[in-house]
Amino acid sequence: MKQLLIILLFCPLLCFSQKALEKELDSVSTKEEAKTFAKTHKKTNKGKLVTFNREKHRTRLADELFKLSKGGKKVVKSEDKKTYCKVIDKENVVHQRVSYIFFDGRKMSESEINAKRTKIVSQFKQGYTFEALAKLHSMNSGAKRGGDLGWFPEGKMHLDFEEAIKSHDTNDIFTLDITDQKWHYVVLKTHDAKPIKEITVLKYTEVTK
Repeated sequence: MKQLLIILLFCPLLCFSQKALEKELDSVSTKEEAKTFAKTHKKTNKGKLVTFNREKHRTRLADELFKLSKGGKKVVKSEDKKTYCKVIDKENVVHQRVSYIFFDGRKMSESEINAKRTKIVSQFKQGYTFEALAKLHSMNSGAKRGGDLGWFPEGKMHLDFEEAIKSHDTNDIFTLDITDQKWHYVVLKTHDAKPIKEITVLKYTEVTK
């Protein structure tokens, strides 16, 4: 009897809490407000701000969210939880795409790096695939992907890296040095820049059981 009484007392409080959270979510309309909401509810409701990219995210949920207008909301229910997704912003963002081979100047001398890069450029022009050359030579995790960076938005990479990409045409292969970081590259510009639709989504999850 005591346990039943506790449950009966707890249920109205839970319902009130859920409605209060939904009302708070409905009031969020800017990225800054969304960041504050996500930070406030990060632990209790796993609140977070997520960016969906039309090229990268091909899930059913992503497709449904892209169909919503700014301010639109979707609720995803499962047996023990309810996840709210609210579209905070929609925009077309210019993206670039290249493949690269990275050399770490802290582990190799500049003369060694330049010799390797000269050979790589020569082999590429002879018909070797850039993917194979990247897997063989690149000194970071990009080697596993054959050097392909995928589509990335302007402003994400080092400024010198992005400026070099913009100054070359698609299918150009070139070398690049970011000396203050001791980063050295062979870069292949694989695609023209293009705008890609992105949406910023505020998500939070409630446990229902």
